[in-house]
Amino acid sequence: MIVSPPYHMPFVALRWAVLQFNFTGHTVLVTGGTSGIGRAIAGAFAEAGAQVYAAGLPGQPPLPNVQAVPLDVTDPAAIQQLIAQLPALHALVNAAGVIRRDDEFDPEIFAQVLDINLTGVMRLCTAAKPLLAASRGSIVNLASMLSFFGGARVPGYSASKGGVAQLTKSLALAWAADGIRVNAVAPGWIATPLTQTLQDDPERSAGLLSRTAMARWGQPAEVAGPVLFLCSEAASFITGAILPIDGGYLVG
Repeated sequence: MIVSPPYHMPFVALRWAVLQFNFTGHTVLVTGGTSGIGRAIAGAFAEAGAQVYAAGLPGQPPLPNVQAVPLDVTDPAAIQQLIAQLPALHALVNAAGVIRRDDEFDPEIFAQVLDINLTGVMRLCTAAKPLLAASRGSIVNLASMLSFFGGARVPGYSASKGGVAQLTKSLALAWAADGIRVNAVAPGWIATPLTQTLQDDPERSAGLLSRTAMARWGQPAEVAGPVLFLCSEAASFITGAILPIDGGYLVG
């Protein structure tokens, strides 16, 4: 067993679990798929046999069998152009997002955060709907713990993620008749570039982990597995769900 310190997570076992899903012949689009959680999700789908497009800003080195494509989720024309180039679409994962701690009290920055994190999700979902209806596919949106409670330093991020949760439920109701399932995952404290400043602050990190039942930071790969599940036939009767992936933070 391979262990990745300091989290002591058996990643070989996790990888084995992910590979139990077979997405051969499926086309998957992951926004925000070039870094962080989105990158882990894109890689997991590729390992499970899918044709994967990772859309977003230039990020980490490309993953095997993942086609990285540039995309600004605030640009409707760019979104339409990307969707038009896809041969088909079986799953859409909206993982693109930003956070601007403290600066979000500026109304302009607040609006920018919502434009990316919430309206960007709506743009992708509506643009992809015809392809997803044709394949009876699914959508998984990235919500957050802050979909459930407020964040004193991140009013824009919190508002956007609350909106993502409600948008997920609304689209699940609206598009069930089209055969499209719409769910969301709500990650907790995951070790990504987005949370690096918190990880690097011993006092703040200790405070967060003291409430987390599993007492550690989560890893991006630990979000990927549940996303694959929600896009698989194993979740064929699940829609409108918001699944926390937080190591027990919300129950603390």
